[in-house]
Amino acid sequence: MPLGDGRLSHDIDPSDRPPQDACGVFGVWVPQDQAARAEVSKLTYYGLYALQHRGQESAGIAVSDGSRIVVFKDMGLVAQVFDESVLNTLRGHIAVGHCRYSTTGSPTWENAQPTFRSTDHGGLALTHNGNLINTPDLAARLDGGALTATSDTEVLTALLATREGGPMAAAREILPVTRGAFSLVFMDETTLYAARDPEGIRPLVLGSLEENGGWVVASETAGLDIVGARFVREIEPGELIAIDAAGVRSERFAEARPKGCLFEYVYLARPDTTIAGRSVQATRVEVGRRLAAEHPVEADMVIPTPESGTPAAIGYAEASGIPYGQGLVKNSYVGRTFIQPSQTIRQLGIRLKLNPLREAIEGKRLVVVDDSIVRGNTQRQVVSLLRDAGAAEVHVRISSPPVAWPCFYGIDFATRAELIAGNLDVEGIRDSIGADSLGFISLDELIAASQIQKDRLCRACFDGVYPIAVEEAARGKHLLETIRR
Repeated sequence: MPLGDGRLSHDIDPSDRPPQDACGVFGVWVPQDQAARAEVSKLTYYGLYALQHRGQESAGIAVSDGSRIVVFKDMGLVAQVFDESVLNTLRGHIAVGHCRYSTTGSPTWENAQPTFRSTDHGGLALTHNGNLINTPDLAARLDGGALTATSDTEVLTALLATREGGPMAAAREILPVTRGAFSLVFMDETTLYAARDPEGIRPLVLGSLEENGGWVVASETAGLDIVGARFVREIEPGELIAIDAAGVRSERFAEARPKGCLFEYVYLARPDTTIAGRSVQATRVEVGRRLAAEHPVEADMVIPTPESGTPAAIGYAEASGIPYGQGLVKNSYVGRTFIQPSQTIRQLGIRLKLNPLREAIEGKRLVVVDDSIVRGNTQRQVVSLLRDAGAAEVHVRISSPPVAWPCFYGIDFATRAELIAGNLDVEGIRDSIGADSLGFISLDELIAASQIQKDRLCRACFDGVYPIAVEEAARGKHLLETIRR
């Protein structure tokens, strides 16, 4: 199965792991008399399929029939974890689902989601997109209670399950003291809940299933589209909602302090998703136009690094007047692998994923557009590949500013020491990757393309300004494993 970003997975090319997406969350509620017809487990399966680009380590679905919750989860992609026979055993009228990339906690079955806890009132199944930054403080509130996993999500689930008064009352107590990025979708036997951190760092949207009176919550609008749900609105930062037979109820647990992740527009979200009323595809094409204005060059053809650079390459070609073309062909079936690649295979590097169209690029001056540079190894290999295929010049254009700072809110970037922009200036990066020229979109132009005010965006990976201060002790995906030793 291909990864959503069209790049090599780090299983095949561990020397240049791209930024790993956070997670995808999905939830659905339908009236009980519609359960048999709606097949909420299959709706959730398709919702997760649409969100697969946000996490490829594990997948899971929890379903309630009104009296009990059943959870099924495993390591692997959505289509590998679930088949028709499994989905047919997950019957009910409420479901939550999750596809995971680990940010706190190792990639193990125990850390797969949904997480589940028994409560005084029944059960609680929870899914989480984001990353908490005060996990040790939250874990201390458990008064020595046992944890069955090492994720921040497990801590949050345990806290919500051990408070009196049910999930809504527990959420009112716990969420105001929870810090970091969290878009939550959770459930008990009768009610679907959703909540979003006060900064609204990760997206979360609400949709309606008008055919049967149901409701859907998803990380992205693309998750609504695939199940035929109508977009209603975004879950607001600092908002907690509950959905049951009485309808949708909403309340605030904190004042909204919007700081949506700018990198969602650059890389994380699907191009057919809408965030804060702005099409991700339209934003990326506009970034390409602005990139052409900021970093023009005389060239014969604009090509993308498939598929991550395609929208910006289209915009660059439109604005520059340089013809857009295909210079690299992607092998869609190279991606996550369950065999250990040999050294010989590793040495093939980018050639496993991309192959040049020699007749299209030979003798040409090329503009190669991609979304970001992390360590630089991929771009170095692409430049070398194009030169070997006969390109006369290779000019690299990047539709984001240099990624110079790690993220602590749900994207597993490299450490600052590993980030090429954390150690080299633009000219140093250009020399390192072997390009004839290199240009990054400026932060101001990227923000302008998003059409969102600068003070309502998290830009920390680009400028090092973190909207929520992160203590050194709270950094690192294995911190709970260290605490438990």
